[in-house]
Amino acid sequence: MREILLVRYGEVFLKGQNRPFFLRKLVDHVKDATREVGGKVWLSDGRIYVSDFNDIDEAMRRVSRVFGVHSVSRAIEMDKGDFEAICRQAAELMRPLKGTFKVLARRSDKHYPLDSPAIMRQAGGHVLHNVPGLEVDVNNPDHVLMIEIRDHAYLSVGRIEGVNGMPMGTNGKACLLLSGGIDSPVAGFMIAKRGVELCCVHYHSFPYTSERAKEKVLDLARILSEYCGKMRVYVVPFTEIQMEIHEKCPDNLTTLIMRRYMMRIAEIFARKDGAQALITGESIGQVASQTMEALGCTDEVVGMPIFRPLIGMDKSEIIERAEKIGTMETSSLPYEDCCTVFTPKHPATHPRKDIVRKAEEKLDSEALIAAAVEGTEVIELG
Repeated sequence: MREILLVRYGEVFLKGQNRPFFLRKLVDHVKDATREVGGKVWLSDGRIYVSDFNDIDEAMRRVSRVFGVHSVSRAIEMDKGDFEAICRQAAELMRPLKGTFKVLARRSDKHYPLDSPAIMRQAGGHVLHNVPGLEVDVNNPDHVLMIEIRDHAYLSVGRIEGVNGMPMGTNGKACLLLSGGIDSPVAGFMIAKRGVELCCVHYHSFPYTSERAKEKVLDLARILSEYCGKMRVYVVPFTEIQMEIHEKCPDNLTTLIMRRYMMRIAEIFARKDGAQALITGESIGQVASQTMEALGCTDEVVGMPIFRPLIGMDKSEIIERAEKIGTMETSSLPYEDCCTVFTPKHPATHPRKDIVRKAEEKLDSEALIAAAVEGTEVIELG
């Protein structure tokens, strides 16, 4: 008998003939997540198991953040041949608890002498008669005792929810334009949840934005890497481009032209990193550069898809997700990013592409972009 983690997966189960590929990826990511806590990981009979860890709470936390994991339970693994011992262990698991309970059973071993209703009935009866302070409630219990009969018997009480989604690396790679705000980390998380690997591009406008602002963004990337694994962050020096735009372009178009340069540079690093799309945290109508016309102007300068998973969400919904994934506190730190530098008083909300292109002719785009790419700092996380 030993304590293990019982890991359930969700959407991966629906993948038919491709399921082995997705499961291999998922098991590999669980191994990566638990390596520092000494976990031994294996797949058997529709479950992933983790044992031999040196910190079970940290192991659970790490596994629950692996995309593709539906839920995780602390479980007791024991011989399934002695059902009386299983009932005794069930009572021991429930002994510290008060309130109401029910028993659920799952029997993948169809040769087992007891079927699922019999397991629930007998184990529940043993707990009820041997653990004071517990009553049965099959509709809305305080506690659920799960008994699974597989190659062994597995007993667990409660579970923590995973992040679900698809295993990383099963749906390509995309490049996230990562600012220090609330939106872009959430956008990156939502695309990564679909099995898409991430790299990130951040634009740093020193001295108008501080080193602390840069570290804030790297902290956000580190939080994302807890879900996404290894991640490369490109920190692009953006001050010269912004100065040129501010000095030579119409004031009402500066933010929009700045966004176009961001897209161009992000595409360079995306292709360098093998990414197939860009990701932004834009939500339609949230600011002047996020109207339909403005988004069309920024889209035209790149030749790859731009994913905007927040496009139809309002700010309260985005904040709720940021709090859930753990980025909200860091995003709220009061360090400005480059998007707040040289902000025009009256930005164009319905720009015409031909006018924007004409304004950009005053800039030496090739030289500006080449200098920014040359001066970029590359940081490896995870």
